[in-house]
Amino acid sequence: MAIRKPINSVTRYLLTQLLYTTLCVLFSATRVRVGATVTRELHRGFTATPDPSISPFQALLGDSTGNYSMGFLRVNRVQLALAVVHVPSSEPLWVANPTRPARWSDQTRVFFNGSLVIADRQTGVFWSTETSGDRVWLSNTSNLQIQKLDDSHSVLWESFSFPSDTLVENQNFTSAMTLVSSNGLYSLRLGPDFIGLYAKFNGEYKPDQIYLRHKALEAKAEVIEGQGPIYIILSSDGYLGMYQNGSVPVDVQSFSTFQQTRSGARWVRIEPDGNLKGYYWTGSDWVLDYEAISDPCELPSPCGSYGLCQPGLGCSCVDNRSDYNSGRCGSPEKDSFSGDFCGANEGKYWVLRRKGVELPYKELMGYEKMDSLAQCEKSCEENCTCWGAVYSNSSGFCYTIDYPIQTLLGVGDVTKVGYFKVRAGAGKKGLEVGYGVGIGVLCGAVLVFGVVVGIGLYRVRSRKRGVGGYAEEDNGVVVGPYKNLGIIINLFNGQLKCGYIS
Repeated sequence: MAIRKPINSVTRYLLTQLLYTTLCVLFSATRVRVGATVTRELHRGFTATPDPSISPFQALLGDSTGNYSMGFLRVNRVQLALAVVHVPSSEPLWVANPTRPARWSDQTRVFFNGSLVIADRQTGVFWSTETSGDRVWLSNTSNLQIQKLDDSHSVLWESFSFPSDTLVENQNFTSAMTLVSSNGLYSLRLGPDFIGLYAKFNGEYKPDQIYLRHKALEAKAEVIEGQGPIYIILSSDGYLGMYQNGSVPVDVQSFSTFQQTRSGARWVRIEPDGNLKGYYWTGSDWVLDYEAISDPCELPSPCGSYGLCQPGLGCSCVDNRSDYNSGRCGSPEKDSFSGDFCGANEGKYWVLRRKGVELPYKELMGYEKMDSLAQCEKSCEENCTCWGAVYSNSSGFCYTIDYPIQTLLGVGDVTKVGYFKVRAGAGKKGLEVGYGVGIGVLCGAVLVFGVVVGIGLYRVRSRKRGVGGYAEEDNGVVVGPYKNLGIIINLFNGQLKCGYIS
């Protein structure tokens, strides 16, 4: 029999390095081949369909530096979006029509007939630039353009004018534009003299709730009414500048790398949690450089609907009974946290009260001064569009909430009291599930305890009765060590019940 010699640590290290080097060479060669075959411009008559063997990104068009590419981005494994990505990191910087992705299918195609179009045979057109251009071109700043082939290469359309969730450096963001988070819940818009972050808490046709308002400090220049709208630009020097006219900013939000020399790209993005964050590229990774909201509890809904956020302690539930380990409080049903209590929904709710709570962005919400908590509660009770109210006994301020309850901020002041409507059937399901799990665990514990005790009693009796004891129990109704304990586990009407017979 041959004896296998053990591989010493030096040999193992050399083999590991050889494998790593081989993989790196193969990966680099693959990237070079992909980059070499991607075209620099698209002309009329171009068409492409997604390749099922490619994931997550299929390049169709590249810039002159190889840093950016436009193509099919796979979304949720079965859908696609037309996107511009940062090639070294595969990070999407722009997405066409992010709220309506197409299918990753050979029935879906992108074509250019003067307009850049995404369509499939069943649904029709998903998205179009609605232009009459001659070519599609991608700049080395990631700006996708539809151009005319005239002397000046006139730009008919560009992605910088229709941002999705990301703003790259030196890209103008105007009051006519909106950044929308990838989940569609949060957005960034400009006011007459401020940057606002908004949440869509109550459907498509209800007003958005502002949760952050950054007003221009006007240290070096002032916003002059009637002199045009403001706009913002992400500077390569590491700040977000707000301008009205000229080159002097009316406001500067500096990043951690403010006025530091950086050769890598920068971008800011409104994230799925509602925060606005800035990043810079080190050559191998994106590093966080700025965040508009530093305290997680100040985010619009860090703990979800009917959640409670306490600084330094994390998330729990407002009802103080539900288990937040599942990552949410109450029912997962979407209809439980939308609409209002008018019409057919009138009166279909139960009331939840909690002391020591307040709204994380109360300074941006309307309020009325009232004489008592009862008066505040009554004003919400009689309003079918009201989902809740928070009352301060010290100030008398009553803040009413006209959207489904989101995360509340936990505070030590018990004079701040919350009154919240919960749609009938919502929330209680979560409690019933937790209760059922608890009962199941209790029954399991009783069963295990009963088995252990039963086996002990059975062994004692067996030693006393000898072999004849087995025959005696074989002829009886109950067999085995559970006769005396009488454990009952019953599945009745879908509910697990346990008990014992004395």
